[in-house]
Amino acid sequence: MSPQVTVLLPDEPGAAKAAAIPGLRALLYAGEQLPPGAEESEVLVAPDGDVSSAIRIAARLPRLRMVQTMTAGFEQWLPHLPERVLLCNARGAHGGATAEWAAASLLSLVRGLPTYGRQQAGHVWAPTEDGTLLGAEVLVLGAGDLGTSLRSRLAPFGANVTLVGRTARDGVRSLDEVAELLPQQDAVVVMLPLDAGTRGLVDGSFLARMRDHSILVNAARGAIVDQAALLVELRSGRLRAALDVTDPEPLPADDPLWDAPGLLLTPHVGGFVPGRAARIWAVVEEQLRQYVAGQRPANAVER
Repeated sequence: MSPQVTVLLPDEPGAAKAAAIPGLRALLYAGEQLPPGAEESEVLVAPDGDVSSAIRIAARLPRLRMVQTMTAGFEQWLPHLPERVLLCNARGAHGGATAEWAAASLLSLVRGLPTYGRQQAGHVWAPTEDGTLLGAEVLVLGAGDLGTSLRSRLAPFGANVTLVGRTARDGVRSLDEVAELLPQQDAVVVMLPLDAGTRGLVDGSFLARMRDHSILVNAARGAIVDQAALLVELRSGRLRAALDVTDPEPLPADDPLWDAPGLLLTPHVGGFVPGRAARIWAVVEEQLRQYVAGQRPANAVER
Protein backbone atom coordinates (compact mmCIF):
# COMPACT_ATOMS: atom_id res chain seq x y z
CA MET A 1 0.00 0.00 0.00
CA SER A 2 1.39 3.42 -0.93
CA PRO A 3 1.80 6.11 1.73
CA GLN A 4 -1.28 8.26 2.27
CA VAL A 5 0.35 11.65 2.80
CA THR A 6 3.14 13.21 0.73
CA VAL A 7 5.14 15.97 2.44
CA LEU A 8 7.67 18.34 0.89
CA LEU A 9 10.60 19.21 3.17
CA PRO A 10 13.43 21.74 2.73
CA ASP A 11 16.41 19.87 4.20
CA GLU A 12 17.77 16.37 4.70
CA PRO A 13 17.57 16.23 8.54
CA GLY A 14 13.90 17.11 8.34
CA ALA A 15 13.27 14.63 5.57
CA ALA A 16 14.93 11.89 7.59
CA LYS A 17 12.71 12.60 10.61
CA ALA A 18 9.58 12.79 8.50
CA ALA A 19 10.39 9.54 6.68
CA ALA A 20 10.18 7.71 10.00
CA ILE A 21 6.53 8.70 10.48
CA PRO A 22 4.17 5.87 9.45
CA GLY A 23 1.82 6.81 6.64
CA LEU A 24 4.01 9.65 5.39
CA ARG A 25 6.04 9.96 2.21
CA ALA A 26 8.85 12.50 2.57
CA LEU A 27 10.17 14.37 -0.48
CA LEU A 28 13.10 16.79 -0.43
CA TYR A 29 12.99 20.05 -2.38
CA ALA A 30 15.67 22.66 -3.01
CA GLY A 31 14.81 26.26 -3.82
CA GLU A 32 11.95 26.08 -6.30
CA GLN A 33 13.05 22.77 -7.83
CA LEU A 34 10.52 20.07 -7.03
CA PRO A 35 11.21 16.32 -7.07
CA PRO A 36 9.14 13.79 -9.01
CA GLY A 37 5.82 13.19 -7.27
CA ALA A 38 5.70 16.65 -5.69
CA GLU A 39 2.32 17.34 -7.30
CA GLU A 40 0.85 14.80 -4.84
CA SER A 41 1.99 16.80 -1.81
CA GLU A 42 -0.58 17.63 0.83
CA VAL A 43 1.90 19.28 3.21
CA LEU A 44 4.66 21.81 2.56
CA VAL A 45 7.23 22.52 5.28
CA ALA A 46 8.63 26.00 4.66
CA PRO A 47 12.35 26.66 5.08
CA ASP A 48 13.78 28.57 8.01
CA GLY A 49 14.40 32.11 6.78
CA ASP A 50 13.20 33.59 3.48
CA VAL A 51 9.97 31.86 2.42
CA SER A 52 9.35 33.69 -0.85
CA SER A 53 10.29 30.64 -2.94
CA ALA A 54 8.14 28.37 -0.75
CA ILE A 55 5.15 30.68 -1.28
CA ARG A 56 5.59 30.28 -5.04
CA ILE A 57 5.90 26.50 -4.63
CA ALA A 58 2.65 26.39 -2.66
CA ALA A 59 0.80 27.90 -5.63
CA ARG A 60 1.98 24.94 -7.76
CA LEU A 61 0.61 22.22 -5.46
CA PRO A 62 -3.00 21.35 -6.36
CA ARG A 63 -3.45 18.96 -3.41
CA LEU A 64 -1.93 21.21 -0.77
CA ARG A 65 -3.79 21.10 2.53
CA MET A 66 -1.24 22.32 5.08
CA VAL A 67 1.78 24.65 5.30
CA GLN A 68 4.09 24.25 8.28
CA THR A 69 6.52 27.06 9.13
CA MET A 70 9.75 26.76 11.09
CA THR A 71 9.16 30.08 12.81
CA ALA A 72 6.66 31.45 15.29
CA GLY A 73 5.87 34.21 12.78
CA PHE A 74 3.61 33.38 9.85
CA GLU A 75 2.44 36.74 8.49
CA GLN A 76 4.17 36.28 5.10
CA TRP A 77 1.78 33.45 4.29
CA LEU A 78 -1.53 35.09 5.17
CA PRO A 79 -2.22 36.73 1.78
CA HIS A 80 -1.29 33.64 -0.21
CA LEU A 81 -3.15 30.64 1.20
CA PRO A 82 -6.78 29.73 0.52
CA GLU A 83 -8.94 28.90 3.53
CA ARG A 84 -8.82 25.18 2.75
CA VAL A 85 -5.06 25.15 3.53
CA LEU A 86 -4.10 24.90 7.18
CA LEU A 87 -1.32 27.24 8.28
CA CYS A 88 0.73 25.97 11.23
CA ASN A 89 3.63 27.69 12.96
CA ALA A 90 6.50 26.43 15.12
CA ARG A 91 5.09 27.63 18.44
CA GLY A 92 7.07 25.99 21.23
CA ALA A 93 10.40 25.93 19.39
CA HIS A 94 11.52 29.49 20.03
CA GLY A 95 9.67 30.68 23.13
CA GLY A 96 12.38 29.96 25.67
CA ALA A 97 15.23 31.55 23.73
CA THR A 98 13.22 34.60 22.68
CA ALA A 99 11.98 35.13 26.22
CA GLU A 100 15.58 34.90 27.40
CA TRP A 101 16.56 37.69 24.98
CA ALA A 102 13.65 39.85 26.13
CA ALA A 103 14.48 39.34 29.81
CA ALA A 104 18.19 40.01 29.22
CA SER A 105 17.50 43.16 27.20
CA LEU A 106 15.01 44.49 29.71
CA LEU A 107 17.33 43.81 32.65
CA SER A 108 20.24 45.38 30.78
CA LEU A 109 18.35 48.63 30.25
CA VAL A 110 16.86 48.69 33.74
CA ARG A 111 20.32 48.37 35.31
CA GLY A 112 21.98 50.78 32.88
CA LEU A 113 24.45 48.29 31.41
CA PRO A 114 24.71 49.98 27.98
CA THR A 115 25.71 53.23 29.71
CA TYR A 116 28.32 51.48 31.83
CA GLY A 117 29.65 49.76 28.71
CA ARG A 118 30.23 53.13 27.08
CA GLN A 119 31.84 54.42 30.27
CA GLN A 120 34.16 51.42 30.37
CA ALA A 121 35.27 52.14 26.80
CA GLY A 122 36.09 55.70 27.87
CA HIS A 123 37.72 54.67 31.15
CA VAL A 124 35.07 56.57 33.12
CA TRP A 125 34.03 55.56 36.66
CA ALA A 126 30.64 57.16 37.34
CA PRO A 127 28.27 55.08 39.47
CA THR A 128 24.58 56.03 39.43
CA GLU A 129 21.44 54.67 41.02
CA ASP A 130 19.70 52.62 38.34
CA GLY A 131 16.33 50.91 38.22
CA THR A 132 15.32 47.44 39.32
CA LEU A 133 12.91 44.74 38.25
CA LEU A 134 12.02 44.14 41.89
CA GLY A 135 8.40 45.26 42.10
CA ALA A 136 8.39 46.54 38.51
CA GLU A 137 5.16 46.43 36.50
CA VAL A 138 5.70 44.68 33.15
CA LEU A 139 3.00 44.44 30.50
CA VAL A 140 3.52 41.60 28.01
CA LEU A 141 1.50 41.85 24.80
CA GLY A 142 1.07 38.22 23.83
CA ALA A 143 -0.13 35.38 26.03
CA GLY A 144 1.11 32.41 24.03
CA ASP A 145 4.37 30.49 24.22
CA LEU A 146 6.55 33.61 24.08
CA GLY A 147 4.57 35.59 26.64
CA THR A 148 4.21 32.80 29.18
CA SER A 149 7.88 31.90 28.78
CA LEU A 150 8.85 35.49 29.55
CA ARG A 151 6.57 35.65 32.56
CA SER A 152 8.27 32.59 34.07
CA ARG A 153 11.70 34.17 33.53
CA LEU A 154 10.78 37.54 35.05
CA ALA A 155 9.05 36.11 38.12
CA PRO A 156 12.34 35.29 39.97
CA PHE A 157 13.35 38.96 39.62
CA GLY A 158 10.25 40.03 41.50
CA ALA A 159 8.52 41.71 38.56
CA ASN A 160 4.74 41.88 38.40
CA VAL A 161 3.82 40.60 34.93
CA THR A 162 0.48 41.23 33.24
CA LEU A 163 -0.24 39.16 30.14
CA VAL A 164 -2.41 40.56 27.37
CA GLY A 165 -4.10 38.49 24.68
CA ARG A 166 -6.58 39.17 21.91
CA THR A 167 -9.41 38.24 24.28
CA ALA A 168 -9.61 38.25 28.07
CA ARG A 169 -9.47 34.94 29.93
CA ASP A 170 -8.30 33.65 33.28
CA GLY A 171 -4.99 35.38 34.04
CA VAL A 172 -4.97 37.28 30.73
CA ARG A 173 -6.21 40.80 30.00
CA SER A 174 -7.65 41.84 26.65
CA LEU A 175 -5.98 44.00 24.01
CA ASP A 176 -8.96 46.31 24.39
CA GLU A 177 -7.71 47.14 27.90
CA VAL A 178 -4.18 48.12 26.91
CA ALA A 179 -4.80 51.87 26.74
CA GLU A 180 -5.85 52.00 30.39
CA LEU A 181 -3.03 49.68 31.49
CA LEU A 182 -0.14 51.53 29.82
CA PRO A 183 0.27 54.46 32.26
CA GLN A 184 0.95 52.06 35.16
CA GLN A 185 3.70 50.05 33.45
CA ASP A 186 7.46 50.26 33.91
CA ALA A 187 7.98 48.19 30.76
CA VAL A 188 5.96 46.93 27.81
CA VAL A 189 7.12 43.85 25.89
CA VAL A 190 5.65 43.10 22.45
CA MET A 191 5.31 39.38 21.64
CA LEU A 192 2.29 39.38 19.33
CA PRO A 193 2.07 37.91 15.82
CA LEU A 194 1.94 40.43 12.98
CA ASP A 195 -1.37 40.66 11.18
CA ALA A 196 -3.84 43.31 10.08
CA GLY A 197 -4.95 43.87 13.67
CA THR A 198 -1.47 44.34 15.15
CA ARG A 199 0.34 46.18 12.33
CA GLY A 200 1.16 49.64 13.66
CA LEU A 201 -0.42 48.84 17.04
CA VAL A 202 2.39 50.57 18.93
CA ASP A 203 1.88 54.00 17.38
CA GLY A 204 2.37 57.53 18.63
CA SER A 205 -0.79 57.43 20.74
CA PHE A 206 0.25 54.14 22.32
CA LEU A 207 3.73 55.43 23.13
CA ALA A 208 2.36 58.69 24.53
CA ARG A 209 0.35 56.72 27.10
CA MET A 210 3.43 54.92 28.39
CA ARG A 211 4.83 56.13 31.69
CA ASP A 212 7.78 58.53 31.61
CA HIS A 213 11.13 56.69 31.63
CA SER A 214 9.48 53.33 30.91
CA ILE A 215 10.90 50.80 28.46
CA LEU A 216 9.49 49.31 25.24
CA VAL A 217 10.81 45.89 24.17
CA ASN A 218 9.90 44.45 20.76
CA ALA A 219 10.59 40.74 20.30
CA ALA A 220 7.83 40.21 17.72
CA ARG A 221 7.87 41.92 14.33
CA GLY A 222 9.15 45.35 13.40
CA ALA A 223 5.97 46.50 11.68
CA ILE A 224 4.00 46.32 14.93
CA VAL A 225 5.88 49.42 16.13
CA ASP A 226 5.74 52.84 14.45
CA GLN A 227 9.51 53.40 14.34
CA ALA A 228 9.22 57.10 13.47
CA ALA A 229 7.04 57.71 16.53
CA LEU A 230 9.39 55.68 18.70
CA LEU A 231 12.37 57.68 17.44
CA VAL A 232 10.70 60.90 18.62
CA GLU A 233 10.25 59.45 22.11
CA LEU A 234 13.81 58.14 22.25
CA ARG A 235 15.31 61.44 21.16
CA SER A 236 13.30 63.27 23.80
CA GLY A 237 14.68 60.93 26.46
CA ARG A 238 11.21 60.12 27.75
CA LEU A 239 11.32 56.43 26.78
CA ARG A 240 13.96 53.75 26.28
CA ALA A 241 13.66 50.69 24.08
CA ALA A 242 15.13 47.34 23.06
CA LEU A 243 14.44 46.10 19.53
CA ASP A 244 15.35 42.71 18.14
CA VAL A 245 13.19 43.35 15.07
CA THR A 246 12.83 46.30 12.71
CA ASP A 247 10.94 47.23 9.56
CA PRO A 248 12.64 46.64 7.20
CA GLU A 249 15.23 44.00 7.99
CA PRO A 250 18.14 44.34 7.70
CA LEU A 251 17.89 47.89 9.01
CA PRO A 252 19.42 50.24 6.38
CA ALA A 253 22.83 51.60 7.38
CA ASP A 254 21.56 55.19 7.19
CA ASP A 255 18.45 54.62 9.33
CA PRO A 256 18.36 57.05 12.29
CA LEU A 257 17.48 54.24 14.70
CA TRP A 258 21.14 53.16 14.71
CA ASP A 259 22.07 56.31 16.59
CA ALA A 260 18.94 56.73 18.71
CA PRO A 261 19.67 57.44 22.38
CA GLY A 262 18.37 54.95 24.90
CA LEU A 263 18.03 52.16 22.33
CA LEU A 264 19.43 48.63 22.54
CA LEU A 265 19.32 47.20 19.00
CA THR A 266 20.04 43.57 18.05
CA PRO A 267 19.77 41.94 14.56
CA HIS A 268 16.81 39.55 15.06
CA VAL A 269 18.75 37.04 17.16
CA GLY A 270 16.19 36.31 19.89
CA GLY A 271 15.78 32.66 18.92
CA PHE A 272 19.20 32.21 17.32
CA VAL A 273 20.83 29.93 19.90
CA PRO A 274 22.38 26.42 20.00
CA GLY A 275 19.90 23.57 19.70
CA ARG A 276 17.53 25.68 17.63
CA ALA A 277 17.24 23.24 14.72
CA ALA A 278 16.54 20.28 17.00
CA ARG A 279 13.76 22.18 18.78
CA ILE A 280 12.23 23.26 15.48
CA TRP A 281 12.16 19.75 14.08
CA ALA A 282 10.73 18.32 17.29
CA VAL A 283 7.77 20.65 16.88
CA VAL A 284 7.43 20.05 13.14
CA GLU A 285 7.62 16.28 13.55
CA GLU A 286 4.80 16.30 16.10
CA GLN A 287 2.70 18.51 13.84
CA LEU A 288 3.18 16.08 10.95
CA ARG A 289 2.26 13.11 13.13
CA GLN A 290 -0.96 14.82 14.13
CA TYR A 291 -1.85 15.62 10.53
CA VAL A 292 -1.15 12.08 9.30
CA ALA A 293 -3.32 10.75 12.14
CA GLY A 294 -6.22 12.84 10.84
CA GLN A 295 -6.04 15.36 13.70
CA ARG A 296 -6.00 19.14 13.50
CA PRO A 297 -2.40 20.05 14.34
CA ALA A 298 -2.03 21.86 17.67
CA ASN A 299 -0.20 24.81 16.09
CA ALA A 300 -2.83 25.52 13.44
CA VAL A 301 -3.25 29.29 13.13
CA GLU A 302 -6.73 30.78 13.39
CA ARG A 303 -7.33 32.93 10.30
